[in-house]
Amino acid sequence: MFQRFITTLTLLLTTVIIPFQLKADCCCCSKLPSRFGLESAPPGMVWIPGGEFTMGSDSADSRRDEKPRHRVKVEGVWMDATPVTNRQFKEFVDATGYVTTAEKAPSLDEIMAQVPPGTPPPPPEALVPASLVFKGSSGPVPLHNHFIWWEWKPGADWRHPMGPDSSIEGKEDHPVVQVSWYDAKAYAEWAHKRLPTEAEWEFAAYGGQNDITFVWGNQSFSEEEPQANIWQGNFPYQSTKPHGYAGTTAVKTFKANPYGLYDMCGNAWQWCSDLYHVSYYQQEKDKGLSVNPTGPLTSYDPDEPYATKHVHRGGSFLCHDSYCKGYRISARMKTCPDTSLNHLGFRCVMTQEMWQQEKKNVQK
Repeated sequence: MFQRFITTLTLLLTTVIIPFQLKADCCCCSKLPSRFGLESAPPGMVWIPGGEFTMGSDSADSRRDEKPRHRVKVEGVWMDATPVTNRQFKEFVDATGYVTTAEKAPSLDEIMAQVPPGTPPPPPEALVPASLVFKGSSGPVPLHNHFIWWEWKPGADWRHPMGPDSSIEGKEDHPVVQVSWYDAKAYAEWAHKRLPTEAEWEFAAYGGQNDITFVWGNQSFSEEEPQANIWQGNFPYQSTKPHGYAGTTAVKTFKANPYGLYDMCGNAWQWCSDLYHVSYYQQEKDKGLSVNPTGPLTSYDPDEPYATKHVHRGGSFLCHDSYCKGYRISARMKTCPDTSLNHLGFRCVMTQEMWQQEKKNVQK
């Protein structure tokens, strides 16, 4: 939805360029000592038992890529109880010197390789470190064009999620945002974890419950007693939230699901490991029971066929019934792996085998 190349094409006409950015590598991650002790469970993680479930949705609110429903079996994993926070991501950056995608000037070659032939290149002065920031509108606007409420902001990054004049001071326990898929993957590797598959994420979000739409059940969202951090008011120009709740909130502000997972709904979208393909669910249904699926081999979105995309799940503080019910458990979103936004973060998982290996490494 927020892919760099399509935004580039649209905003180039008004002299605002949204370029692609280079993959950010972290060559020093494997040289760091283990972060884990000899605890019986990985710190900050909860056990997701695994099992069979029906993935996807055929409800009236579901989109094309959520269909058809199909049976999936996943093995148990340890999962971060919360999205990765600013405090945790800072620990990673301080230890490794890692530089995120948004903090790097983009590559013209990568931009031009992923846009339709004949697309004019952006001017050199547009190729600066930047990221996407929600700017809202001054009044009601058509909801079919999301470019209206997004702005390409030089100086926006994980430390400055709304631009160079913003800060994460006092928000150490908020989910880190403005991280690309490459950034999330680098953190996971440093932490000796990995990103969840889309199937693992959805199974965990259900919390062992069946036939529910939201992590809290089937009741509609309550403005009076909100169950999660999503948009309240009139999107995208009027927020009726209390002071201090306009953006992200601390990761344990709202109730956990039955597995002990916080923010599986709202606050910040969460990257998954899978590539995105619009017809992937049909491919999986044709298999009968899909066991530990890891996503399609190739990416394809008919709306933006030149872009490679990865899935992210869970919705964010910008989701609203009038525009985006992305906080439904089955709802899917897709974004280019070099894209970062001020409502997109991640959490990690660890298999039992990975955990056992970590304990052995500590004992050596």
